[in-house]
Amino acid sequence: MSEPGRPPRTERRELTLALLGCALAGALALSASGQPWADVTITRPAPLPPTETVLTGSQAAPLVAACGLLLLAAAVAVIAVRGAGRLAVGLLVAVAGGVLGWSGLRGLTGQLDLDGTDVGATVGLGGSQVTTDAVTTWPALTLVAGLLGVLAGGLVVLRGRNWPGMGRRYERAGAPAAAPARAARPETAEDRHQAAWRSLDRGDDPTV
Repeated sequence: MSEPGRPPRTERRELTLALLGCALAGALALSASGQPWADVTITRPAPLPPTETVLTGSQAAPLVAACGLLLLAAAVAVIAVRGAGRLAVGLLVAVAGGVLGWSGLRGLTGQLDLDGTDVGATVGLGGSQVTTDAVTTWPALTLVAGLLGVLAGGLVVLRGRNWPGMGRRYERAGAPAAAPARAARPETAEDRHQAAWRSLDRGDDPTV
């Protein structure tokens, strides 16, 4: 049942916004995780010349892809659960959005933990001198995804308790229909004859 003063249309609209927020945030995060987040210049020992490569979001900020997958799964979980389960999903969505926002902000400000030794090992050139320059476009997209995730999670936590879900609808649809009552018919002589034989089979005297 809806809360007083909140028509079902408003609740459905809020549910739709939360689902779209989770799905869009997850899609943006996954898209950004596969894009370049840092340009890497590797100075190799002589006589090898320097070489350049890139680090993707999944390498520079591994939690981005994981949070993206979580948000996409949460878009389904929001309508699949109710009550305390939906509250828990909303909290997870908000936390995932916060992690995405934190990762995107660090990428924008050049504060990613891109240790030279680790980067060299990542590209298969351990022990080389590594210089990294952050790419801001995809961290900015991750920051937007994080804001969407936080807003969607907050909406689920604050408003999601009485939203419609698939649970009750499927319970109503899957409930077995009551069998129609059979119309009573008058007892015939054949019915009385069969009843007498069944009584004899049980050892009862049908004349009593």
